[in-house]
Amino acid sequence: MVGLRLDQALAELCSEYSRSRLKNWLNSGHILIDGESKRPRDKVIGGEVIAINPVADTSLDIKAEPIKLDIIYEDASVLVVNKPAGLVVHPAAGNWDGTLQNALLHHDADLEGLPRAGLVHRIDKETSGLLMVAKNLTAHKTLVDQLQAREFEREYLTVVRGYMTAGGTIDEPLARHPTDRKKYAVKMGGKEAMTHYRVAKRFAKHTLLKVKLETGRTHQIRVHMSHINHPIVGDQVYGGRYKPIAGASEMLSETLRGFKRQALHAARLGVVHPETGENISWECDMPADMRHLVEVLTQEMPVK
Repeated sequence: MVGLRLDQALAELCSEYSRSRLKNWLNSGHILIDGESKRPRDKVIGGEVIAINPVADTSLDIKAEPIKLDIIYEDASVLVVNKPAGLVVHPAAGNWDGTLQNALLHHDADLEGLPRAGLVHRIDKETSGLLMVAKNLTAHKTLVDQLQAREFEREYLTVVRGYMTAGGTIDEPLARHPTDRKKYAVKMGGKEAMTHYRVAKRFAKHTLLKVKLETGRTHQIRVHMSHINHPIVGDQVYGGRYKPIAGASEMLSETLRGFKRQALHAARLGVVHPETGENISWECDMPADMRHLVEVLTQEMPVK
């Protein structure tokens, strides 16, 4: 360790914390070296005494709110929740309360000491399904490392427009849309994005897919499926306006027209448990609106 920068040495000694967090604590005086504040770039001499006073990230004053949670699994290290469509994951402009993060803080006040109340990843407001929450800093660091190393198993169910004959892989970079900053688009020079999909069930003019993420870019599945001309049913941003289907029954037309959110559900989640080291996974069924959509398509638009 002698001769290393302090932030480098601390990252090796305290691997349960992220390097950026340790650097912030150094800069704010919450890590003392021989009783004194030091800079991240200062060198290790050898024999120093390190005192760490971990502190919560209080950059935002997020209030606990009694919002019902569908908890699939919980132990001392992790929590897995099934998020309903319509619930925002964490506060941001336009949604400062009523979010999953507010609900988590009400469920467990100790989560206040973790970044975003322990949320390791996120899904869009109108996407339903499984999300992983860390319950301590060590678990958070371990799970974030797994996510960055692409070791999370994340499988989605989605209903897309069009008849698909086989599965495949979409390997197309994503970046902000050139004119609409709220959207993303396939763009050369963007961030690497890879989506694997396979057919779960075919209908005459729609397909139910199982989709696995290798990367986890914002709106990745929605943008990729739209890019190959199979947009997700109900996607108001990337799917375009509802188009009537020739020969569709009134029930099918009403079901498709009335489906106002992307038919996308995070159905399976797998990780290496941060404490036990075991491979562990969870699954949850499609919510009622997607089940109804699939049932109507099965009945009204079977493959002939």
